[in-house]
Amino acid sequence: MQVSEVRVKLVPSNADRLKAFCSVTFDDCFVIRDLKVIEGANGLFVAMPSRKLTDHCPFCKSKNHLRSKFCNECGKRLDANRISGGDRRMKIHADIAHPINSQCRQMIQSAISDAYRKEFEKSQEPGYVPPDFDYDDHEAVDMSDGHEYAEPPQQATDKKEPVKESGFSEGIL
Repeated sequence: MQVSEVRVKLVPSNADRLKAFCSVTFDDCFVIRDLKVIEGANGLFVAMPSRKLTDHCPFCKSKNHLRSKFCNECGKRLDANRISGGDRRMKIHADIAHPINSQCRQMIQSAISDAYRKEFEKSQEPGYVPPDFDYDDHEAVDMSDGHEYAEPPQQATDKKEPVKESGFSEGIL
């Protein structure tokens, strides 16, 4: 697996440590978006895309972010100590995608760091125009069955089953 493209979108210079958002494409066929380039104590590092963790309201059972003080659905006050006995240092984000070993992390980090430096150098030139980072401009995906789909096809089924508790949003498949 090789990094085939890195897109970098610099953030305004008034941001503290966040320097850029980026996407990484592997082998011209798989992309990971919303990686962050952050200035750390030891230089640049890459933060993988993540999502906020949730729990359920004890009253209406709807999902709320762990740091929520009130339920988004019923509006009732949530217990501040529901986060592991009130431990505010508890992990509140989970990576969506991440490298499994240090070799892969280094490959990604190097490719992104190089692309970030090149984009930063370009931004210092007169007439710099930031790259378009619009993800909605992709073409239909070829699903290799003679048809083209804007999104992956849904399997036809008469029976709809609820999504089981697996960390994914509740809903119907």
